[in-house]
Amino acid sequence: MTVKVAPSLLSADFSRLRDEVGRIEENGADWVHLDVMDGHFVPSITIGPVVVKALRPHTKLIMDAHLMISEPENHIKAFTEAGVDRLTVQLETTAHLDRALRKIREQGVKAGVALNPATPPQVLEYVWPLLDLVLVMSVNPGAGGQEFIPAVLPKIRTVAEQIRSRNLSTELQVDGGVNRDNARVIIEAGATVLVAGSAIFKAENGMDLIREVKK
Repeated sequence: MTVKVAPSLLSADFSRLRDEVGRIEENGADWVHLDVMDGHFVPSITIGPVVVKALRPHTKLIMDAHLMISEPENHIKAFTEAGVDRLTVQLETTAHLDRALRKIREQGVKAGVALNPATPPQVLEYVWPLLDLVLVMSVNPGAGGQEFIPAVLPKIRTVAEQIRSRNLSTELQVDGGVNRDNARVIIEAGATVLVAGSAIFKAENGMDLIREVKK
């Protein structure tokens, strides 16, 4: 199976986002990853639905939004109406994960849940039927350019095994510190979608990473 690559716009040049999305599309990216931060769950503030809506007409890539925000249920409709194809919420931000995932699906988009590095995968036990994607964070959310946390690898393997044992088509996404040095071991652990920001947008010949991962 070919691994998908979802470059994170968090590390892109925000003064020319339309061009940056065009660059990753030309270089073979599968999805464009949108890191949404609210200054509450994480210290940073990034983009909102207005940016998604502005970019949507200019790319055919799957728009993959990761909501690192408090009370995500209140913002699901705004993001889906803006044009996202996949919407992932942080488990730690909602007391009603089942409700949030159902609400996403009711809007006609794919639903995902993200787990912080210290959050155990067992919390997924009762929501597997609602999951199109599991995002394993391999850094603590809130900033780009962090180093991959190796201790997350066993969790990636565990989630991959849970997906296989249930015969599910759920995507297993990994985000945080992904680069040339660790991409292969992350894939071998079971990841089906790699999110990379700095390694693509800020590194020399970073766009080559997209093609290298997909070989």
